[in-house]
Amino acid sequence: MSLQVIRALRRHGHRAYWVGGCVRDGLLGRGAVRERDVATSARPEQVLAIFPRARRLGARFGVVAVRDAEGLTEVATFRREAGYSDGRRPDSVTFTDDPAVDVRRRDFTVNAILQDPIGGTRLDFVGGEEDLRRRLIRAVGDPLARFREDRLRMLRAVRFAASLGFAVEPGTLEAIRRSAPGIDAVAPERVRDELSRILTEGGASRGLELLHETGLLQRLLPEVSAMRGVRQPPEFHPEGDVWVHTMLVLDCLREPSAPLAWGALLHDVGKPETFRVMDRIRFHGHVERGADIARGICARLRFSNADADRVVALVRDHMKFMALRQMRPGRLRRFLSQPHVEEHVELHRADCLGSHSKLDNYAFAKEKVEQFANEAPVERLLTGRDLVAAGYEPGPLFGTILTTVEERHMDGQLAGRDEALAFVSERFPIATS
Repeated sequence: MSLQVIRALRRHGHRAYWVGGCVRDGLLGRGAVRERDVATSARPEQVLAIFPRARRLGARFGVVAVRDAEGLTEVATFRREAGYSDGRRPDSVTFTDDPAVDVRRRDFTVNAILQDPIGGTRLDFVGGEEDLRRRLIRAVGDPLARFREDRLRMLRAVRFAASLGFAVEPGTLEAIRRSAPGIDAVAPERVRDELSRILTEGGASRGLELLHETGLLQRLLPEVSAMRGVRQPPEFHPEGDVWVHTMLVLDCLREPSAPLAWGALLHDVGKPETFRVMDRIRFHGHVERGADIARGICARLRFSNADADRVVALVRDHMKFMALRQMRPGRLRRFLSQPHVEEHVELHRADCLGSHSKLDNYAFAKEKVEQFANEAPVERLLTGRDLVAAGYEPGPLFGTILTTVEERHMDGQLAGRDEALAFVSERFPIATS
């Protein structure tokens, strides 16, 4: 699609090039490029005249979205920017015909290479190709100025270094350290999304180490930073402290969703506060404390309720795999039939590989998940309406009653509705005044 966009812009006398991550990834041979951005000398009105079905994405910034059956291409007019009073967007934008002016407003040199897909040439005004060869993330121009313009670029530098396996150029790294306090002013949603990409796009442990090295981790996730140096019992964790273990777990995940990656990052976040030396090092209550901390982090970063619930469930349930073979059939089936169970099983696999490497419970869980998925669902003996009809007041107790009945039914201890109601009446008697 983007090649047709460039051809159309050229036919109307405008300069047009691919730019950004598509050029970078193409030069690195990172596989098929899914999205391509176009930079052009055409003004937004001219782009809209050429592509009548296009729409503006940012009127002030000269960005137009051109869509067809193959997808969407963002077309941006060459521009210079000035003033960033909010630390995110320019106060003024001036369009230009000069691509050299345009690239000097961009974040990193490796993202500032222009490519002509028709003639096969490239325009590199800031040394991006050399930095690709040297495997460096370097800010365009003055790094302090780039980070003042958009403070989120500090996290983007970490993400690119981690996912590409690059180093951060020393001057750029020092500018991040000096600018780190400014990350406090970035909207939580933007921080959350960038951290999620660091956790899921490859090199997660490298990304976390860079976040710590630059001081960003201590400001954004002090609860995670606190895991560094927290000792663990060597008989169970020969790999090292809680931080080392967590980094290994992150790197063992296979193509994780964002909730799974966050669950892995936070699965032992309760250990620093519950560390005790008794007969050996112990962490009594670390799961419950970890779930509370995870809930707080998700709220602070404004996760959706659904994603927060998934992250907290992963933290809350990760130790249950130790007792998997001792669970009653009903509880086992319920546990391994929960929503997103595949994330729980994958976290357990990574948790094992990041410590003792024993995967017998993982194999057992995989077998049972497949078995339960292929079996007919167990018909529920009771519903909330049955409890109301029996005289119970709706409330939190309903969930406990229905879960208990369901597990007893799957264990073969309750055979029908009447038997279930009798059990409930005896186990959960209605309080009388």
